[in-house]
Amino acid sequence: MPVSDVLEILPPGVDRFEVRKPMPRGQFDPLSKEILGLKKKLNAVILAHNYQVAEIQDVADYVGDSLGLSQQAARTSADVIVFCGVHFMAETAKILNPNKIVVLPDKDAGCSLEQSCPADKLKAFQATNPNFYTIAYINCSAAVKALSDVICTSGNAVKIVHASPKDRDLLFVPDENLGAWVMEKTGRPMTLWRGDCYVHVEFTHASIMRIRREFPDAPLVAHPECTKAVRMLADEVCSTEKMVDFCKRTPAKQIIIVTEAGMLHRLKRECPDKVFIPAPTDNCRCNECRYMKMNTLEKVYNCMADLQPRIELDPETLRRARLPIERMLEISARP
Repeated sequence: MPVSDVLEILPPGVDRFEVRKPMPRGQFDPLSKEILGLKKKLNAVILAHNYQVAEIQDVADYVGDSLGLSQQAARTSADVIVFCGVHFMAETAKILNPNKIVVLPDKDAGCSLEQSCPADKLKAFQATNPNFYTIAYINCSAAVKALSDVICTSGNAVKIVHASPKDRDLLFVPDENLGAWVMEKTGRPMTLWRGDCYVHVEFTHASIMRIRREFPDAPLVAHPECTKAVRMLADEVCSTEKMVDFCKRTPAKQIIIVTEAGMLHRLKRECPDKVFIPAPTDNCRCNECRYMKMNTLEKVYNCMADLQPRIELDPETLRRARLPIERMLEISARP
């Protein structure tokens, strides 16, 4: 089934994103206004991940997770996709939009998860067991996607694993914490790649216990990339998109958020009547991703003005990486 068909039948709540309402023009600073002018001139769409800085989220057309944003880009008539996130996200947008120009504000905006799983090492490990069925978290390179059987997100990982062939040995890459959480939820054994998100593993059992004691009545929501020692203390473990839903539904007025700090800006905007408490780590400001924060408003302007750095992938990688993404979309669309 083509990606364009699958996109139209995704059920509500699967890898959703926020469609931004434009701010009154007078509320933008001069640089933001220049960016909006360039957007119109280029027929561009600006996509921002939930972890981007506030001023980037505020000029974006859509704010959400990496896959939801790429899906939205595939729906648009834009000629240029400005992906304000990290490198693997822009690659995913290019895989789904091979005929569009995709630019990334900072070409060096990487990801500890992506870096933990080089394609050559994965290929060598896959060769040790011909029965491996490789499930790759979307936080990986296009080259790793091209070696995988199916892709997943934190929001649909449980469904993807449930749907995986029963006669195959499951290999989950590259996030061992997300993989361990999925095993708990599904009961399916998997071989886990030894990778993690350096931000989420900075949250510790001790630091979360401290914030729970300080706010005993506040529910705590954690991302599944956190360690089990943190997840076991959470009232809800879920993806960033499902965090938004949880925070909207809960009657609680104070909520502790255990994920990258950029998420707080979107939550405050969508739930202005609630107070969001960033979970602490044992170190100062370690709940901010240094890669996500490499993108700045100035770099957004420059990448649009120059149409650089541009994401380019060879045709074979594009073809092979697209297949496991299409497989994921088909599974996600099932009732």
